[in-house]
Amino acid sequence: MNRKVLLVATHTLGCLTFLALPYIFAEDGFSKLAELAYNPHEQRNLFSYLLTIAFFYLNYYVLIPQYFFARNYILYVFCLLSCFIIIEQTLVRINRRASTPLAIAPPPPPGSTGSGPGFGPPDRPPLPPPGSFPKPQSQQPGLPPEISQTFLLFSIGLLLSLAIRVNNRWRETEREKLNTELSYLKAQINPHFLFNTLNSIYSLAIEQSDRTAEAITRLSALMRYVIQDTAVKQVPLSKEFDYISHYVALQQLRLDDTVRVDFSIDGKANGQQISPLILISFIENAFKYGVNPSEDSSIRIKLSIQGNELHCHVFNKKVRVAQEAVTTSGIGLTNTKARLALVYPNQHRLLITDQPGDFTVDLYLTLP
Repeated sequence: MNRKVLLVATHTLGCLTFLALPYIFAEDGFSKLAELAYNPHEQRNLFSYLLTIAFFYLNYYVLIPQYFFARNYILYVFCLLSCFIIIEQTLVRINRRASTPLAIAPPPPPGSTGSGPGFGPPDRPPLPPPGSFPKPQSQQPGLPPEISQTFLLFSIGLLLSLAIRVNNRWRETEREKLNTELSYLKAQINPHFLFNTLNSIYSLAIEQSDRTAEAITRLSALMRYVIQDTAVKQVPLSKEFDYISHYVALQQLRLDDTVRVDFSIDGKANGQQISPLILISFIENAFKYGVNPSEDSSIRIKLSIQGNELHCHVFNKKVRVAQEAVTTSGIGLTNTKARLALVYPNQHRLLITDQPGDFTVDLYLTLP
């Protein structure tokens, strides 16, 4: 609602500013407004600006979407010419009043004899001074000034409406492209996560562990979040934190004490929003590369929030992993980088430190 009110206010202010332009730059300024009631020339000027505004919105909302964007350029040009002719003919009718000769002064009342200097014979009005009659338009070179003014204002309305409409169309296209890419990236991340989690539960089931039921319950909570809550562009940061907490707990159930996992959350989310599933790939990557029961495995995950600044720190020691994990691990990480570039182009800083013995990710994210 606020956006619509702002849009209406912007258009209203723009129209009023456009109408005020001839009076702002005129010598007499806004004093000419008092002449609108009886001066046909000022009436024509006002109508020319009003008709330009009407043509602007007709072209913006009707002609461009129906004909220009549909690539029906011949019909579009025909409509433009028709609009110009209609506007010009309307102004010509108004201009006829302005082109009539000035009213001659009425004769003096009966009984008064104007014999003084500077007066004509009795019963005859004074003649206007030489050169005061308007010059016929046929004697003026080039286009009449009225047509030139109409063409200039018509061109302004045409070019301005085209520029704004084409720019809005380009922005809508970019927004649709962004939404399509994000949907594609999320569709890749979600099955990737499900595949890894089911492998974890499968390992518990093979061991006939009592924690299998708890793992399934946690997986159910995770999938509920993925399916129901991540359909929107932004989710509460607190839900994303809960999602990560469930995921880490599920991994700890599977790994038991074979891997040291240090997980902590510093600070509280106070209404901040975040793009869903934007952090999980870094954490998944740590568990893929940093888990091997026969080696010294260590994973450290720290999420801290101060104001609107989120810091995600993920560290893992590199261990020997299965070839399948190596070939599939780059999918989620690559997609997350792409999502960060699309959703937070100037609001994030990603630092990845790839050492021979360990791997560290530090993401600094400014949240709305």
